[in-house]
Amino acid sequence: QVQLVESGGGLVQAGGSLRLSCAASGSGFSVNAMRWYRQAPGKQRELVASITSGGSTVYADSAKGRFTISRDNAKNTVYLQMNSLKPEDTAVYYCYVSVGSLYRPYWGQGTQVTVSS
Repeated sequence: QVQLVESGGGLVQAGGSLRLSCAASGSGFSVNAMRWYRQAPGKQRELVASITSGGSTVYADSAKGRFTISRDNAKNTVYLQMNSLKPEDTAVYYCYVSVGSLYRPYWGQGTQVTVSS
């Protein structure tokens, strides 16, 4: 079983920065893709950024140029550095990982990010 623990959310003023972390714990597994999603009130969950085990990245248009996803494979941890935050970035951010040869999905508990104007 894999558990994900997220941290780093909070309240920040527009233009500020936050860094989210998500650590996968357990034993005997390999992590494939690691992603960050977000869900704002009344909206569907959307992909923010994704990174493969080899380090290839994909970003939502809204995140390009402001957010950076990275991972530490030795620690099974994924990060999301968010700069130049805007009020529209306010959402619950969820970590997602795909594990093992069957690509089983696991979700973090979510961390609130609130950007004030």
